[in-house]
Amino acid sequence: MENKNLRNIAIIAHVDHGKTSLVNELLKQGNVFRDNQVVEDRVMDSNALERERGITILSKNTACFYEGTKINVIDTPGHADFGGEVERVLKMVDGVLLVVDAYEGPMPQTRFVLEKALSLGLKVVVVVNKIDRPDARIKEVVDEVLELFLELDADEEQLNSPFVFASARQGIASTSADQFGTDMKPLFETIISHIPAPSGEIEGPTKMLVSSAEHNEYVGKLAVGKIERGVIKVGQSVAVCNYHDESKKARAKIVSLFVYEGLKRVQVESASVGEIVCVAGIEDVTIGDTICDVEAVEPVEFVKIAEPSVEMTFMVNDSPFAGKEGKYVTSRHLRDRLYKEAVKDLSLRVEDGDTAEKFKVSGRGEMHLSILIENMRRDGYEFQVSQPKVLIKEIDGVKCEPIDRLYLDVPEDCVGAVMNKMGVRKGELQNMAPHGSRMRMEFLIPSRGLFGFKSEFLTDTRGEGIVNSIFHDYEPYKGEINRREFGALIAHEEGKAIVYGLFNAQERGELFIGAGVPVYAGMVVGTNPKGGDIVVNVCKTKHLSNCRASGSDDALRLTPPRVMSLEDCIEFLGDDEYMEVTPESIRIRKIILDHNMRLRAHGKMLRGEI
Repeated sequence: MENKNLRNIAIIAHVDHGKTSLVNELLKQGNVFRDNQVVEDRVMDSNALERERGITILSKNTACFYEGTKINVIDTPGHADFGGEVERVLKMVDGVLLVVDAYEGPMPQTRFVLEKALSLGLKVVVVVNKIDRPDARIKEVVDEVLELFLELDADEEQLNSPFVFASARQGIASTSADQFGTDMKPLFETIISHIPAPSGEIEGPTKMLVSSAEHNEYVGKLAVGKIERGVIKVGQSVAVCNYHDESKKARAKIVSLFVYEGLKRVQVESASVGEIVCVAGIEDVTIGDTICDVEAVEPVEFVKIAEPSVEMTFMVNDSPFAGKEGKYVTSRHLRDRLYKEAVKDLSLRVEDGDTAEKFKVSGRGEMHLSILIENMRRDGYEFQVSQPKVLIKEIDGVKCEPIDRLYLDVPEDCVGAVMNKMGVRKGELQNMAPHGSRMRMEFLIPSRGLFGFKSEFLTDTRGEGIVNSIFHDYEPYKGEINRREFGALIAHEEGKAIVYGLFNAQERGELFIGAGVPVYAGMVVGTNPKGGDIVVNVCKTKHLSNCRASGSDDALRLTPPRVMSLEDCIEFLGDDEYMEVTPESIRIRKIILDHNMRLRAHGKMLRGEI
């Protein structure tokens, strides 16, 4: 049986190719909003962090209507670090809109998400977006997309996927590359004609795969998924099982049932096969579980999400300023929060550390972990994290490390500086071709070689470079990489930074703090570009005397300090440093705060005693 008046689609693309803007227009022209309603730009990016950064972090469900047909739409993240979000929601849909920028063409994440969609046998509609760009290369981009289909071994039907040419910002679409449309009608019609309606047995026993989980403070845990078979009703008794865990067999009752209409969840009494629903009342359900009839317990196969490749240690803050700014500071609070996050985010792995106050957290990349850190500090948590490290594996007795495929788009006169940096970081050039007035380069590089690279790359390219990377594979260890060619300026004592002390310290390097900032011994207050750590006394005051010399009382001029973002601090971290994170501050500190003890430990390490 087919539910002819229903379509389930996901919108997939590389970061910043216009997915969320396209969803905005589909909702506007799908009669979701009133005519006089004020609609925010990127209305699907509801998380404060998403709106600040201009990226989608969590996949979200919505629905619009076109001529009596309901279209369930899932907006997915475009950044490679959140690829796990894309992998799990593709099981809920029957087709995808592959959005490609009319200038940039297919990018690393385009390949990744398209490969996943093709492997699941989903129908594809290619949307060439931003056709109103003055530098748009529409015909070349179409050829590049078709080449990508061929590289990914698409079948004949997938190769004949329709192309729609759109400008999400203007809210127009057309099936012809030579003319602009007037509205989104051609895209709606292509979706309905090309994407199949969901099908399944309506008379069979209930079966639904949980592809996403949310939490509501009123109804508790919500399990989101597509009904694979039968009907789900409020009050129905169900069984919960898991394909990868045969021991999981629980009973529960459906307390509430919701479907999506626009940006709202609407409560219903029942829903049938093919519909994407939200089920409330099952507290111990997780992503990948199957909700099914108690008389027919059949778990649905759920593809294991790609393994994490980067690890950081989260621990209780033990600095001299510990407990002054955070609301949740104990190991119990930290442990509960991290394990809850691991249930929601399948790409995240959390393990207990070697002490009760440490936890090993593994993710898909630096950005994946930095978003977790930022969300936790906004929720009132105070903790410390260590330098990120890649996860090393032993494959057939050989020590192997994760390798990324790196794509760089740089001005032609910056190629030499970038190639030099790549050589130091063990990058191997795979491809290099001109792209208008710029140069596109492709490298295979160890994941650890990218730590701290972005800020250097933007400096080398005067802010004009574009960098994208995606996990490639595990390969034999490439050898040591000297990732840090600079040292740190370290505070000598606890107190408040004074202008006089800062003025003397700024001659040694670049400072991270200004006057009046509280510091403690062992806290990193700046960087020494010449290499090596230097202890500076930023709390030093001017010695007062009766004698006054001409000009000595002139105001001391301080260079404005470098403001370090969360990502900058993670990139800066060395082996012997921690990052202290609180709701109000981010500080870098040495693991051993006392200067003399630090020197002794360094001496022992050089002698091989540690």
